[in-house]
Amino acid sequence: MDTDSLHAALTDLARKGEFSGTVRIDSADRTLFEGAYGPASYTWNVPATMSTRYDCASVTKLFTAVATLQQVAAGAFTLQTSAIDYLGLTGTTISPAVTVHHLLSHTSGIGDDADEEAGESYEALWVDTPNYSVRQTADFLPNFVNKPANFAPGKGARYCNVSYILLGLMIEKATGRSYRDYVVEHVFGPAGMSRAGFFAMDRVVPDVAEGVEADDGGWRRNIYSYPPIGSPDGGAHVCAADLLAFHRALRAGELLPAELAEAMITPHATHSVDPENGVVHAMGYGFEISTDPGAVVRSYWKEGVNTGASAMLRHYPGAAVTVAVLSNLEDGVWEPVDLINDAVQSL
Repeated sequence: MDTDSLHAALTDLARKGEFSGTVRIDSADRTLFEGAYGPASYTWNVPATMSTRYDCASVTKLFTAVATLQQVAAGAFTLQTSAIDYLGLTGTTISPAVTVHHLLSHTSGIGDDADEEAGESYEALWVDTPNYSVRQTADFLPNFVNKPANFAPGKGARYCNVSYILLGLMIEKATGRSYRDYVVEHVFGPAGMSRAGFFAMDRVVPDVAEGVEADDGGWRRNIYSYPPIGSPDGGAHVCAADLLAFHRALRAGELLPAELAEAMITPHATHSVDPENGVVHAMGYGFEISTDPGAVVRSYWKEGVNTGASAMLRHYPGAAVTVAVLSNLEDGVWEPVDLINDAVQSL
């Protein structure tokens, strides 16, 4: 891997205002590359460091998937448990046939609060509903429980944020604790994610990056763009080392029994197939998976994106390399991810 060229390219992106954030690339036994670029705070021009914590957006779903599967292992419910029956959410448009498996693998078909695959804007949810009023997991329910389904459970694959809201509610019912408290103790703790947490936008917390978007030649903060604290579908704060520690702990059996950890990176449903090369994009539990036409896994990953936040955790089994990229810009991680993908392919 040409780390000098990668550093130069990331530095150039930061100079042009197209990337601010952190990158770390690990092999099985050492760190191959790490770097921090651009401001963590655009207001005060505070530079990013490798200890800066970023909103990792939907990468949070990995932590929710682990917490859910921990409850499966504990016998609180099974992969075939009806979410609606378990939660008592009768009288909604959500089918009682929707199971934990469907929710984990994005095959439930339920209507999302903001259907991003249909071009709906998540920011638009908060035009009429104050974002600061949505702090608990149950506060999300009015935004989706009466939306029509896209397809019957198990009859398709469509990315759905609120499927993980339902999983968060199941975790809360099974454990008698808030989703955030449970994840901090039973996922972040055992994984050695010492910098991770759920930090509210209206609280002063050290070393937390400020999410921004370019706007009219300046920068706009993202404080009105989504709820003020992380939830089961997104918004945990981590540094790059936390994401890599999470992946190591998952693969080492420190978070889940081996068969459930393997289920996270097993293709459960095909989302799409590239017509040019036959590469399959499949849904696991939390992770998404890229396989070649011979069913060999090229990589598995989880990305996250929101206004003022983007993130990627990606593992390449063939090269035995794991990548973490975090940014406080909505479009921040995508060019670095492409650069890193090219660098990994050269190994």
